[in-house]
Amino acid sequence: MASGGDDGKNSITIPLLGDEKVEQRSFYNGDQLPKSADDLDSVHVGNTSFFKTCFHGINAISVLSLIFLYFQKYWMKILTKFDGVNEGIGIVSIPYALASGGWLSISLLFMIAIACYYTGLLVKRCMDMDPHIRTFPDIGQRAFGDKGRLMVSIAMNSELYLVVTGYLILEGDNLNKLIPNVEVNLGGLVIGGTTIFAILATIVILPTVLLEDLSLLSYVSASGALASTVFLLSLLWNGTIDGTGFHGKGTVFRWSGIPAAVSLYAFCYSAHPVLPTLYNAMRNKNQFSSVLFVCFLVCTLGYAAAAILGYLMFGEDVESQVTLNLPTGKFSSQVAIYTTLVNPIAKYALMLTPIVNAVKNKISCNYRKKRLTHVIVSTTLLISTLVVAVAIPLFGYLMSLVGALLSVSASILVPSVCYLKISGAYKRFGSEMIINYSIIVMGVTIAIVGTYTSLVDIIQNL
Repeated sequence: MASGGDDGKNSITIPLLGDEKVEQRSFYNGDQLPKSADDLDSVHVGNTSFFKTCFHGINAISVLSLIFLYFQKYWMKILTKFDGVNEGIGIVSIPYALASGGWLSISLLFMIAIACYYTGLLVKRCMDMDPHIRTFPDIGQRAFGDKGRLMVSIAMNSELYLVVTGYLILEGDNLNKLIPNVEVNLGGLVIGGTTIFAILATIVILPTVLLEDLSLLSYVSASGALASTVFLLSLLWNGTIDGTGFHGKGTVFRWSGIPAAVSLYAFCYSAHPVLPTLYNAMRNKNQFSSVLFVCFLVCTLGYAAAAILGYLMFGEDVESQVTLNLPTGKFSSQVAIYTTLVNPIAKYALMLTPIVNAVKNKISCNYRKKRLTHVIVSTTLLISTLVVAVAIPLFGYLMSLVGALLSVSASILVPSVCYLKISGAYKRFGSEMIINYSIIVMGVTIAIVGTYTSLVDIIQNL
């Protein structure tokens, strides 16, 4: 299956620098030889080791990569690699997710993790069945043609758009936490601190989205997993040494909060569009299953630790971003908040790039106008995310919507549905069919209930 057009530019396929080379191979059988260059397929031959791929995977799922730096001699080279999807946001909101559903809802975190680990394996199987599959949208096209590619691309880009919108909300909320009581009165129109700081963050981010070469940003943003580790350690320090304590008892189980909890749990595992990039870059692709297991295990333990710490510290009063609960006078609190603030600024442009490229590919322009087109498209998208962030400054509810509608689609539904179609497993009754249909039913349920609940919460709180 040939990839359509420039779609590779639209998907999350930023190369793992220095770890992938291209060879020309023929997929002809027997003694039949290719007659021309058109008969050859470009094959990306991975050169990434097991531990490097573990690091990239954890970066993608987004929590604790510091452990793997111990195994990496050339750690600075690692930091240039492609970074994750929902880095930083997931770990900041996970205590709120636990508070929404109660203590027992943490079992749903593990259930989501297991399901997403399994669907990650399905992504690998799809790629093994067809060597032409290079990107996540390729899986959709292989299963359902151009419509499949379009649907997968829309889901991916929509998620990226709302995630970067969440970045601006996060920046505004946390800066307002550090510098409270800021407001501007413009002819009777009072602009609050959260809006002002979101605008300032947008101005700071603007030069980064105008760049066409993002290699420099990759050095900074690839440290996002380290930032999550620093955040977790700061949270622990705040609770144990800085005196916040662990006095929140919490609720055992809250049925009404389960949709929000599950949606936010799913939001934490939306790295599947990155998996083809990691798989293609591996030197020994037989180790990919082990890489996935290590990544999901470490990240899930990190998420669980952050959820438990945050809920024990603040109980029912925990905010949608646990950083908003931290006392700003403590050093550990400032480390956690500043760490949370820096990461989105470094990552924003990288996350927006696939959307920018998708729009640019639809616009016909000559070489001289390409630079101007890039500036206009990037700036317009940035301003539009600011407008959405100011109009819907509801971080927890918005991320719940992303998790329920888009993360579930990309990480649960797309891999399962496409695998059944590509492999033909939907025709064969057995354990594989039962497992996949069970995962699909679970995903559809989360998508419907979670999306409805999130939309109702957003409308009621506007």
